[in-house]
Amino acid sequence: MSLMFRITLPDGSVREVAPGTTPADVAAAIGPGLAKAALAARIDGQVRDLSRPFEGDTDLALVTARDEADALELVRHDLAHVMAEAVQHLFPGTQITFGPATDDGFYYDFAPPKIDGRDRPFTDDDLPAIEAEMRAIIARDEPFVREVWTRAALIDRWTQQGESFKAEWAASLPEGEELTIYRQGQWLDMCRGPHMVSTGKLDPAAFKLTRVSGAYWRGDQNNAMLSRIYGTGWLNKKQLDQHLFRLEEAAKRDHRKIGQEMDLFHLQSEAQGSVFWHPRGFVIWRALEAYMRRRLDAAGYEEVKTPQLMDARQWEQSGHWGKYRENMFVVPDEIPNVADEGAILSGDADLMALKPMNCPAHVLIFRQGIKSYRDLPIRMAEFGCCHRNEPHGALHGIMRVRQFTQDDAHLFVREDQLIEEVTAFCDLLDSVYRDLGFDKYAIKLALRPEKRFGSEAMWDWSEQSLRDAVAATGRDTPEYGWEELPGEGAFYAPKLEFHLTDAIGRTWQVGTIQTDTVLPERLDASYVGADGERHRPVMLHRAILGTFERFIGILIEHHAGRFPLWLAPVQAVVATIVSDADDYAGQVAATLRKAGIRVETDLRNEKINYKVREHSLAKVPNLLVVGKREADEGTVALRRLGSQGQEMLTLADATTILTREATPPDLA
Repeated sequence: MSLMFRITLPDGSVREVAPGTTPADVAAAIGPGLAKAALAARIDGQVRDLSRPFEGDTDLALVTARDEADALELVRHDLAHVMAEAVQHLFPGTQITFGPATDDGFYYDFAPPKIDGRDRPFTDDDLPAIEAEMRAIIARDEPFVREVWTRAALIDRWTQQGESFKAEWAASLPEGEELTIYRQGQWLDMCRGPHMVSTGKLDPAAFKLTRVSGAYWRGDQNNAMLSRIYGTGWLNKKQLDQHLFRLEEAAKRDHRKIGQEMDLFHLQSEAQGSVFWHPRGFVIWRALEAYMRRRLDAAGYEEVKTPQLMDARQWEQSGHWGKYRENMFVVPDEIPNVADEGAILSGDADLMALKPMNCPAHVLIFRQGIKSYRDLPIRMAEFGCCHRNEPHGALHGIMRVRQFTQDDAHLFVREDQLIEEVTAFCDLLDSVYRDLGFDKYAIKLALRPEKRFGSEAMWDWSEQSLRDAVAATGRDTPEYGWEELPGEGAFYAPKLEFHLTDAIGRTWQVGTIQTDTVLPERLDASYVGADGERHRPVMLHRAILGTFERFIGILIEHHAGRFPLWLAPVQAVVATIVSDADDYAGQVAATLRKAGIRVETDLRNEKINYKVREHSLAKVPNLLVVGKREADEGTVALRRLGSQGQEMLTLADATTILTREATPPDLA
């Protein structure tokens, strides 16, 4: 009697199959509908090819389009291979390198062919022809075939084919490691897989090549320059169209474009990674800061201010020196003269560092004076300006900068207070997000990373405490996108991450709260307990906005520059139809300004339609049009941004309405 394998399906049923049986065989035995829908197999939790035979008893789940995350990963991986085959067919002499799937598509790096001895880099003009060839490959329904090769055979294959980059990569792999390739027709590449059954499983209408850029071999600028071709791939055309719409909307909402149109800020090379806030942009900052300060005051926080520069030994003691040194701006403790320069360069001088974060300084404040268990919790907040030496290539508008201000706070609590404090924070964060126009966010728990401080028992307790706190709020549910992220925590603490969803469906990780017992230990923070002994507080690192710069950028893109009235830099413009109304326009503006409205006047000798159009492009929420009749009657014609009509109001009524609408939500 031959050995049989036991295959356990998701419903708990068990099928016995002979060696050599594949998941595709099981799918066909269950029914032709499932056999057609199956894209891959999940074997003991790992996604594999449908055609790869079982190797023993196993749990089996068949992956279909309903398993969207897995299905999209497969589709994008397959499309990368199809694109590479298409490129090499259309442009003989092209070498392939790497081609992974990405969050919304795929890319492949190519060494372009040489024409007359010169590289022929790819351009966006090549993309339509490559797309057409990809569709031809999909139409041929070429099977994806997995093969195991030896390292020597791979090196020989790549060398014979003139694939010097692939030969170099194969030679760098360990001796004896099982190496796999995937073949589609006559084309193949080194790949761990998995893939779908064939190219015909791809929807030829559900992908698009988007752009070409440069990339260095292995990401090293000292290596050869390659051409990187990007694409986006989806399960069907509807998903592709939705994605392309989001890209189009994202381009319209780009905070850099809107920031320039609304005269909010600018960036320039003389201050890489730092923002020049213009008066209108800083109005938004001040309104947001004032709102956050009121919310923190009401929640029992105490605001502090800490130094920008601290001794490097302090950062070493906290553990940040070893983890963040390369991203810190470091300066000598004193200005050197020529004689001292050698000592400075040799590392003999004392060093100071601009703070990349506020937490060690807050511990130093906590340590001033003796703290009792009755003093806890202490909620210490700071709108702290920090600096991190981000790489030039990582900088992006005001979303990723080197100088930034956090809405930072650190809570020093007893262990028995932790769940209550995390719960209160979650409720505060929820209220703030809704006030700022975000109704949807996800909560994720980032768990212990591989390299970390602290004991396993400490991590067990910290992680479970955050689980319990979220459960206490009722937010550990699919509605809130609850998910645990292994290995994603900070080196000193697990953390809850809060991911906002904006108006066009993009997600932004902004808020966070971390349960830290490491830093109080390293910096010797303690309080006197009810037993008269010293105890370590638990330190909760938390932020709601994250940083003002990035959050304002998110607000710009979420609202497409059409801010809620309380945040709008200019809340109203009084525009005249005729010069006879200039004096009255000034009176209207003065009345609104006295009521707290941020108002400007437009007295230019231009037609009113021109003024309306110009202020609409500038995203001014309210335009109060006045002419001779309005001046005589003490009225205004109120035009709302985005509305074609207007409303005739008395100046008193208009003032009352705008004042009410401009009231921040926490004061309304």
